[in-house]
Amino acid sequence: MSWDVHLVSTEVRRVMQRLHNGFLMGGRYLLGDRLASGGMADVWSGMDTVLQRRVAVKVMRPDIGHEKLFALRFRDEALHSARLLHANIATVFDYGEEDELAYLVMELVDGQPLSTVLRERGPLSHTEVRSVMGQAALALGVAHEARVVHRDVKPANMMLRPDGLVKLTDFGIARALDASGHTRQGELLGTPNYISPEQVMGQPASGASDLYALGVVAHEMLTGRRPFERETPLAIAMCHVQEPPPPLPEGVPEDLALVIEDCLAKDPAHRPPNARAVALRLGLGDNETMGLGLGVAWYVGATPSGSDATIPQAARNIDTVALEQP
Repeated sequence: MSWDVHLVSTEVRRVMQRLHNGFLMGGRYLLGDRLASGGMADVWSGMDTVLQRRVAVKVMRPDIGHEKLFALRFRDEALHSARLLHANIATVFDYGEEDELAYLVMELVDGQPLSTVLRERGPLSHTEVRSVMGQAALALGVAHEARVVHRDVKPANMMLRPDGLVKLTDFGIARALDASGHTRQGELLGTPNYISPEQVMGQPASGASDLYALGVVAHEMLTGRRPFERETPLAIAMCHVQEPPPPLPEGVPEDLALVIEDCLAKDPAHRPPNARAVALRLGLGDNETMGLGLGVAWYVGATPSGSDATIPQAARNIDTVALEQP
């Protein structure tokens, strides 16, 4: 098996160079700054000139040789995300196509990715971990009940607002639980550091796979580092199958440690029955989606409300790859 990262071709660069600050997308969305770049799409700040609200505009990269496959995945993201309405999920407003470019318009979250917070602050407090994990579990619960699995839960896809609210973002490789999905035979999508053991072994992703990734994120929040660090993506992936995670730091409350341990079970049948069960065990019910519900609110370096939000360089890293199996 081999790891394949899709590279951006000269033709892709030519098409993407059409976009710039001040470009009017779809006759409605005025682009601002480019906030982030990924293997599948670029994200721009923007202004909805009709409703006069700030938005994020995600523009697909039309990779030569994979454009049809990527377009199907991108359209799936729009369809899946538009079904998910919850305080802990970044809202999707619109989808459109202009010439060779497909784009997704969504809520512009004023905050920082969890990945940046961890890089700048290190481990979080037990209360913060409980809140972030619980809110993410509420978001996943909504997705799973809509029969959508995220498949790429990681700190870079969890935005933290200054008031403590968590927003799960980027359903870019999500798929409906009852659909065949748009992947090539033998291909697994996800991030090696957070991929579940069953996905590594070629089994389809499920809600339980998202819970495993959430457990990895929670472990990282408590320790300040990823459970498995190896020289190659494949070696990291195999650690999820073969090795137990390092022990959590001393002093972690027993109930929090047990939830994380259960999420990190190698066998998906031994993980919690669903995401809402995780949220309830962490003290968050259906009416407690705010970080403030647990007394958690911290300033994460977000730009003050009313000015242009920015995403630090750490959020621009591309770490989602495809694992191809023979």
